[in-house]
Amino acid sequence: MNNKNRDINKKNIKKSNTKSIKIKTDKNSNIINLNRNFNAKNLIYTHKLRNTFIIIILIFILLIGRIAYLQFVDGTRLKELAYQQQTINQILSPKRGNIYDSTGKALAISAQVDTITINPTKIVGNTDEETQSLKETVAKGLSDIFALDYNETLQKVNSTSQVETIIKKVEQEKVDELKTWMEKNSISVGINIDEDTKRYYPYDDLASNVIGFCGSDNQGLSGIESKWDSVLTGTPGKIVSSQDSSQKEIPNAEETYISAENGSNLTLTLDLNIQSIIEKYLEQAVEKYECKDGGNVIVMDPQTGGILGMACYPDYNLNSPYTPNSTLAKTYDSLTDEEKNEALYNMWSNKSVADSYEPGSTFKLITASVALEEGITTTDKAGDFYCKGSQEVEDRTINCWRNYDPHGSQTLRQALCNSCNPAFIQLGARIGAPTLYKYYQSFGLFETTDSGLYGEQNSIFHKLDEIGPVELATYSFGQRFQITPLQMITAVSCIANDGILMKPYIVKSITNTDTGAITETEPTEVRQVISKSTAEQVKSMMESVVLEGTGKNVAVSGYSIGGKSGTSEPTEANVDAGYVSSFIAISPIEDTQLVVLLTLYDPQNEEYGYQGGSVAAPVVSQMLSEILPYLGVASNNTNDDSTSDNLITVPDVKNKTVTEAKKILTEAGFNCKVVCSGDENSTLVADQNPKPGSELSSNSIIMLYGEGDTVATSVSVPDLSGMNLSQATSALKNKNLNINYSGSGVVTTQDYAKDELVPEGTIINVTLKPTLTDAH
Repeated sequence: MNNKNRDINKKNIKKSNTKSIKIKTDKNSNIINLNRNFNAKNLIYTHKLRNTFIIIILIFILLIGRIAYLQFVDGTRLKELAYQQQTINQILSPKRGNIYDSTGKALAISAQVDTITINPTKIVGNTDEETQSLKETVAKGLSDIFALDYNETLQKVNSTSQVETIIKKVEQEKVDELKTWMEKNSISVGINIDEDTKRYYPYDDLASNVIGFCGSDNQGLSGIESKWDSVLTGTPGKIVSSQDSSQKEIPNAEETYISAENGSNLTLTLDLNIQSIIEKYLEQAVEKYECKDGGNVIVMDPQTGGILGMACYPDYNLNSPYTPNSTLAKTYDSLTDEEKNEALYNMWSNKSVADSYEPGSTFKLITASVALEEGITTTDKAGDFYCKGSQEVEDRTINCWRNYDPHGSQTLRQALCNSCNPAFIQLGARIGAPTLYKYYQSFGLFETTDSGLYGEQNSIFHKLDEIGPVELATYSFGQRFQITPLQMITAVSCIANDGILMKPYIVKSITNTDTGAITETEPTEVRQVISKSTAEQVKSMMESVVLEGTGKNVAVSGYSIGGKSGTSEPTEANVDAGYVSSFIAISPIEDTQLVVLLTLYDPQNEEYGYQGGSVAAPVVSQMLSEILPYLGVASNNTNDDSTSDNLITVPDVKNKTVTEAKKILTEAGFNCKVVCSGDENSTLVADQNPKPGSELSSNSIIMLYGEGDTVATSVSVPDLSGMNLSQATSALKNKNLNINYSGSGVVTTQDYAKDELVPEGTIINVTLKPTLTDAH
């Protein structure tokens, strides 16, 4: 190439470095042809390599962090999820423990029932169409057998869940129907019949507010069932087996069985017979006296603290706890949903421990005990107190209940017999608030009793530094503070037990149903509150209250009984609360076996009034007249003048002809009434009322029923209250009813309530007592 051409090429290159350069060479030339653009920016820079490397490192670090999180932080949860996915857990429900009374009668039992569940993933066919058809068939069968909504059941059958519950607490009849249906439709997997239990209460409403009830899951919701739920429930067991990735059980896989630990049985201190007695008379009292807010009663063994009976009225049926009782049903439909819930809770509540009240004059026993223990007075010091009908305290006048006829000069015994407020105001002022509070604490009135009962509340007292002369005065006779009935009877039981305070309790023993081991509840002595000497003096005064004072209506022939009436009035700020009438009794005076406290809230019947001595005392008398003989307390009655005389034993005339039976009974001194649709000369006596062996006075009525004729419960019992013996006998005979009586005076109690329906010939037991008078 010549020099001229070389110069031309150099010039072209200098003109533009960015233009396309084409160099043609010969085939044998070593020069390469460049037929593309050339740009210096296409070079790979070092910083790009660095950024790429950093990104890779960051991604790697994030992956390592994620793995570490899954392994160390979330590993336990993921392991559990994997376990759940790979295993089938079938829960084995434990049997809930039973509840018994002290004599061994079952108050709450768990009967065997079943729970129906399904495994939706096991309900499959060979094709999708067959699977869907099978699921619809199962949903239809289950909904028909158990009266369930088909769409909701189908939704459960189509669920992807491992287990779905169809229905709980199924009776055996329905289970048998399901088994027959499964066999008919060739269904052997996917539907499970699991053993379960259902709570039953054999006596319906007996001790309902004490026992409480369970929910559908067998968890206690109220009463003993709730308070002792952890003991009664037990521990569930389970069966664990393996399943594959398609959620099907692996055949012959290892299976783990963990047995259920059944709940323990509870034996209560309650005695079914005593409970039945107090509930019968409590119901009669609430109805008779028209107690607006019902009533409650407690029976306690003062020597142990065991609660022998505890009842509230109105009560409710434990087998249908969400159904309003007859009292609540009157207004239930008019209530809002919130008011309905509150009303049901009140219906379930145990007023003996869950509600507090002003004890009124029954609390004078505590004031008297403090005064005697502190040596401030004696029981029979003449002229120690003076009642002019009222007592001035600062700028207030507090009246005696008998301000129209003041009690005048009195001893402590007379003041207690007369239930005189001015006398106890004077006594309280001598004692002083600090000393009273010291004994309140010692009697256990500032804390709950820890009795093992559900919903127990504490008392309401002013602080000591807030007690002025007026508060001290009202506290001395039992008003303007509140305690629970259980706290009140526990304090008086301390007096009855020679001054030793016992902790009240309701559970007598716990039985492990798996091992049979029994854990007994030992009586717990809390402290010696007052001396035995002081306790004996107070019990002596309580006996005087019954023999001479406002407690005469509680007397039971043949038994030594002490007691104290109480009538607390509502505060000015809450007049609508009404009066609370109560009576507390102990028997016998020596070696006291039981204490009874009856509380009636806001009695409305003006015919009987609201004084505890005239309203509550007769009811306690009825209770004691049956409880004391039942407990085997010996009667000291050797004088039969006050009881039914000339009694004749009713002979057994069943399976004799009606004509022959009439002759036998007439010769024995009875009058006969016959219900016979056949010939009296050939028809045999199938039944008689009263029963053979009963003791009746002459001219009493015996009802005879021929074969094929039934005893009708069709006679309503008249109200005999206030009648003398002649009037009561006549009123009963007019209805073909018989009478047995004890005492003299007018009728104060009868064992069948007014308007209660009974068969003709039934014996009505009545108690007669003199008209109540005041002691002087």
